[in-house]
This record gives sequence, C-alpha cells and structure tokens, in this order.
Amino acid sequence: MKKILIVLGVCSVIMACNSAEKSESTEDTTAAVEQVAIDTSAAPVAPASSGSAKGEQLISGSDCLTCHKVDTKIVGPSYVDVANKYEASEANIEMLAGKIINGGSGSWGEIPMAPHAALSTDDAKEMVKYILSLKTK
Repeated sequence: MKKILIVLGVCSVIMACNSAEKSESTEDTTAAVEQVAIDTSAAPVAPASSGSAKGEQLISGSDCLTCHKVDTKIVGPSYVDVANKYEASEANIEMLAGKIINGGSGSWGEIPMAPHAALSTDDAKEMVKYILSLKTK
C-alpha cells in the first residue's frame, strides 16, 4: 500500500511539472545563438541583478514552486540548498539549465525532476542565476 501511494505521489508531481505553459522566447534563443561566444568556463560568474530579477519572475510564473521553495525542501531541494552546493560558474549555470530543461535524477535523491522541454536555454539560465544568487554559505 505504501509503495502504491509513493508511486501515485511521484506520478502526480511529474504530471504537475509537465503541465507548464510553453515559453515563447524563440527570438531570445536565436539572438543568443548569433552572439559571439566568450570562453568563461573557468571563471566564476556573479549572478547579475537583472538576471536574478528575470529568473525570479520566470520561476514565479512556472510550475517550479510545486516541487521547490526558496528555503524549504518539498519534493525537490530548496533553492538555497542548490545555491550552497554549486558555485556560480558558467559551467554550472549551463549544466543546471540543462537539468531544468531535460530533467534529471540522482543528485538530490531518488525522485526524478520532470523535464521542462518547452523552456528556452536562456530562460533556464536566468532561473539558475537567480537560484545561485540565493547562496548563504
């Protein structure tokens, strides 16, 4: 009985996470692809205040708050826990944005994070920059 309840809970969380509206930022993605790439993979990046504000806005308009809260673990880790685990580097921003878009599991336990394939890479990066700006340690 306990296993059935756990499976039903996980299924309902996954369904809730997959019901997000499609992000309409194709122009942003195209513009980003056209920009010249700068190699900053080794240098730490301080989250930009404008990126943090945009990221916070994107998160508040998404289904992320179904499973995550700023300072409290729900289904997934709190944003503060994520910020304390990862340095704000371009490599980590890229990796975490990929986890938001593609989903993932294993980093924070057995419950997988549902993919958010409709989210643009730029929007996912802004969300990550906001989350990493919450570092407390």
